[in-house]
Amino acid sequence: MKNKILIICLILYCFQVNAQSSAESKLGTWYMYNGSYKLSKNIKLTTNAHFRYYELASEYQQEIYRLGVNYAFNNKMNVTAGSVYSITDTSYKKDAADLYEYRFYQDLNYKDNWNKIRVKHRVRLAQRFKRKNATNEVAHRIRYGLFLNYPISKNWETYTFSELFIKFATKAYSQNRTGAGILKKIDDNLKLKLGYFYTKFSNSDLHRLQVGIILKTDFTKKTI
Repeated sequence: MKNKILIICLILYCFQVNAQSSAESKLGTWYMYNGSYKLSKNIKLTTNAHFRYYELASEYQQEIYRLGVNYAFNNKMNVTAGSVYSITDTSYKKDAADLYEYRFYQDLNYKDNWNKIRVKHRVRLAQRFKRKNATNEVAHRIRYGLFLNYPISKNWETYTFSELFIKFATKAYSQNRTGAGILKKIDDNLKLKLGYFYTKFSNSDLHRLQVGIILKTDFTKKTI
């Protein structure tokens, strides 16, 4: 009987240690730069650089760079087309080959207002070219995101979002991200972002902080 109790305690201890050292048990962080550069009345350049960690500022997970060209049909509807390059460490505290990915993407964005709430719908298609362990893979994905912003003062606003990822594959569900946070306006060109989001995969979930800088530059404005 004592041996059985000892074995049960050992199993529970091992399970606890494994849970505590898993990526799911950690609060990771995304450090983000998002920029847009207005080139003309209807065209702007969009840029992103994200550095993502399994923990607060350690255990590297991914770096991702995005470049796109955006065309606005009017104040409500615009489209973006661009490319992405990323390097991903797919394991947590284990030795494994990195995943390298080139990606093309296309966005359809629609903006609206619900009273004081600013609303954006985004549909994104992606063609993904992945390489790991000298093995190449091509995959396709569609995302739908709903993004809401609510001003609470002249320089502060809250945001919340939910985004669903669907793969063009037999098992279509990929992930769903849901989060919220605050934005601090520094001036007309710069905002700071702090938030939290939860990602639900088919068999796991992750918790992440968002720490970001949002920069907007308008090259159409004349300077003296």
